[in-house]
Amino acid sequence: MIDLEKYADRRGFFARTYCKREFDSHGLNSEFVQCNTSFNERKGTLRGMHFQIPPYQEAKLIRCIRGTIYDVIVDLRPDSKTFKRHFATELSSENGRMLYVPPGFAHGFQTLEDKTEVFYQMSQFYSSEHSRGVRWNDPAFGIEWPAAERTILDRDQSYPDFVD
Repeated sequence: MIDLEKYADRRGFFARTYCKREFDSHGLNSEFVQCNTSFNERKGTLRGMHFQIPPYQEAKLIRCIRGTIYDVIVDLRPDSKTFKRHFATELSSENGRMLYVPPGFAHGFQTLEDKTEVFYQMSQFYSSEHSRGVRWNDPAFGIEWPAAERTILDRDQSYPDFVD
């Protein structure tokens, strides 16, 4: 989790959302080569759980710039002591928090408000041949999503059960 250091005055606030030196000092991948925006018309939109395989594994920096999302990452690194465990949090335009997603993690989110917009920075270029996913409700991960009437692509609902 990354919290903004806000410098506020009567006009509002100013905050740095990225600093290469700061990321490097914490051992985080600081080379972002692509930025994307995801606009979601309806509450309950679920996108994910997506990742890219080598050599296109990517780190992501996620920020919700309008609305609120329930954001989830799952560790898919077989040699990790947190393998198959997930982390979930709310990101919103109100809290201004960001989530750093390390390479080797699947990422997805569910919108909690209509007209929600998410801004991504990625350390690797998108490669459709290396793009993969795991099912959002796969029992292997035990993710408890917020109750909602969901809008999900068929592709994201049809990933097979995860196998180690």
